[in-house]
Amino acid sequence: MSNAVSALQGASYVDGIADVTEFGLRGMITLRGDLSDKKLIKAVKSIAGAMPGMRSIALEEDDGAAWMSPDELLLMVPHGDVASTIEGLSKSLAGTHFLAADVSDARAVFEVSGPKARDVMAKLAPVDFANSAFEKGMFRRSRLAQVPAAFWMNEQDAFTVVCFRSVAQYMFDLLSVAAQPGSEVDAF
Repeated sequence: MSNAVSALQGASYVDGIADVTEFGLRGMITLRGDLSDKKLIKAVKSIAGAMPGMRSIALEEDDGAAWMSPDELLLMVPHGDVASTIEGLSKSLAGTHFLAADVSDARAVFEVSGPKARDVMAKLAPVDFANSAFEKGMFRRSRLAQVPAAFWMNEQDAFTVVCFRSVAQYMFDLLSVAAQPGSEVDAF
């Protein structure tokens, strides 16, 4: 059996107005179903600690749940825990209409961090990144340039970006170019 590797194996860019780093392997599960179902809510809370609301994310250390659409969540767990998490979901949601699929190896995860991280993100996404408009716990599915992506804020100066693995190098290059020295927009 081959060993799983991340798309860019930890690539990083640290010479600009923000740091861009590929996170490496992250376990991700698409969970589709009735998000108001009590069994589903209980199952999600057992993983992420809370059920996320619309356009938000619930994080508890390495585990999390992000709202993707009215009937879809993205669950995040350590890469090695995906199979057991799906097995647990199957047991706890027995008799319920749902779908749980491992999408870990189809995704790449990046962090954009530093005092100018908002500048970098604002150059690429059609989202208001003002401090009062985008805060920790908020989650968006949008585009960074022309790449479909999801992102949230970990801390005041750090964002996590998830995209398809097939465009990982392109996303890394987009973020790195947007973080070039001297490219501050000072809007935030």
